[in-house]
Amino acid sequence: MSLAHGRAATAFILVTALLDILAMGLVIPVLPALIRAYSGTEAHAGVWNGVLIALWASMQFVASPIIGALSDRYGRRPVILVSVAGMTIDWVLMALAPDLWWLAAGRMIGGITSSSFTTVYAYVADVTAPEGRARAYGFIGAAFSAGFVAGPALGGFLGEISPRAPFWAAAAMSGIAFLYGAFVLPESLARENRTAFAWSRANPFGALKLLGSQPILTRLAGVNFLLYFAHHVFSIFVLYASARYGWSALQVGVLFAFVGLLDVGVQAGLVGPVVKRLGEKRTVVVGLAFGALGLASMGLAPNGLWFIAAMIPNSLWGVAMPPLQSLMTQQVSESEQGQLQGANNSVSAIAGVASPLVFGFVYAATAGPGASAPFIGASFVAAAVVLAAASGVAATAAAPRVSAPRAAPAD
Repeated sequence: MSLAHGRAATAFILVTALLDILAMGLVIPVLPALIRAYSGTEAHAGVWNGVLIALWASMQFVASPIIGALSDRYGRRPVILVSVAGMTIDWVLMALAPDLWWLAAGRMIGGITSSSFTTVYAYVADVTAPEGRARAYGFIGAAFSAGFVAGPALGGFLGEISPRAPFWAAAAMSGIAFLYGAFVLPESLARENRTAFAWSRANPFGALKLLGSQPILTRLAGVNFLLYFAHHVFSIFVLYASARYGWSALQVGVLFAFVGLLDVGVQAGLVGPVVKRLGEKRTVVVGLAFGALGLASMGLAPNGLWFIAAMIPNSLWGVAMPPLQSLMTQQVSESEQGQLQGANNSVSAIAGVASPLVFGFVYAATAGPGASAPFIGASFVAAAVVLAAASGVAATAAAPRVSAPRAAPAD
């Protein structure tokens, strides 16, 4: 790939990530209201909201390794373009949805098509030298965060016009990403580095075997799981903020925007310099330790101002994910990058199903006047313990080995 094409490819990946996350963020303010309108009661809306989240995460678990393996076989470009086109169709379907079953179908399609992020990460590994991957993943993370800052705000504005408008806007953004990629995106995976598609590696459990193929990769995968598990403590944040501090939906939205801006700054501005100074492994350890400190401070915060201040050290958690991803990519060959990212996404999907249930149970047991163990901040303290454990596991991982290209099995 030429230098000019490489720059165009990197720009496309960043634009695609931003547009896709913008599209997802657009519907956040209006989807619960749409679910409530179709379900009839608040209780039924809560049940259906949980069902739709579980369906999305389940599809991610199943589809991510398949999409990753397909990209190892046919290249990154066609898989990314088909996935982005699928997301466009999904948003149109949800914009037209006449009932909950259509919404459920849309969430299932969305879980499958958004699994294309596995291929995005594999693409970055293809076009970036190992020593530059942490910085590149930092920019991808910043694009995600920027999308989550702007998406809900824009979605809330469009939702005032029509509850369907954010879905049509999301479809338009995904459609633009597809057209842009169709003309700009070059292929990143050379034919000699491709491997035959095999269900033994493409099914979720087969893909997870790759993570157990060597001790370093297994430890790093464990860190990845614990990181995602701790992060889902924010699934109870809206409830916590209302019950603990009496914050309104507007105040919570502003706080989410503040968190997103912090994350953009950390991932776009700090990852590269910190990795250069500390190295990738120590950056992961330190970033997770700061995240644990921030979460513990949130759980123990005596007032809202203290809670907001705790978000600053917690934001340094953001320096950990890009070098963690980089370390993992260095443990496998070029022909296994898609499979690796698919396995990683399956791990995050497992955490996405289990963690909200765990933290929801902890919150229910510790919040409110009838709590069996009254300590409303217990969920955040528990998440801090999980993240501290992740930091400890990362510290025990040996120095990474940059993998030489090797032939992948073609079974």
